[in-house]
Amino acid sequence: MENRAYELIALRPEILNARVSPNMTTDEQFQNRTIRPIVKLQNDLLIEVFRNYVVKRKNTFYELSVDLRMAFIENAIQKDMKFRNILKGIIIGQFTVDEYLQYTKNSSSLNKRMMNIVKERLQSNIQLLDLTRAV
Repeated sequence: MENRAYELIALRPEILNARVSPNMTTDEQFQNRTIRPIVKLQNDLLIEVFRNYVVKRKNTFYELSVDLRMAFIENAIQKDMKFRNILKGIIIGQFTVDEYLQYTKNSSSLNKRMMNIVKERLQSNIQLLDLTRAV
């Protein structure tokens, strides 16, 4: 099992501006050390999962203005529990056992942080969610 943890961590990209310091809360440290690199690693998959979500909702996303698309992304992540759970699974599945044990100590707060990061990532990649790219 130690091999799994080593390989998972080795896969993660380094994020230079996601610094960890002793004066941060444990949640902030976990966010910067674990969640941000995993979300970056899983970026392409998160985009495809969102595209599939849009298709299952009759592609109405593609008829919206940019502002409404941003709101659509936020609403999907905040209100659709099934979709939210899929996103959490994509990220939690990349945790080491030790990270998972740490996550369970404050999962509610860390879930909020996780979903905010995913929302920001999808919104910042909104140009990749264009209908011409999805077809």
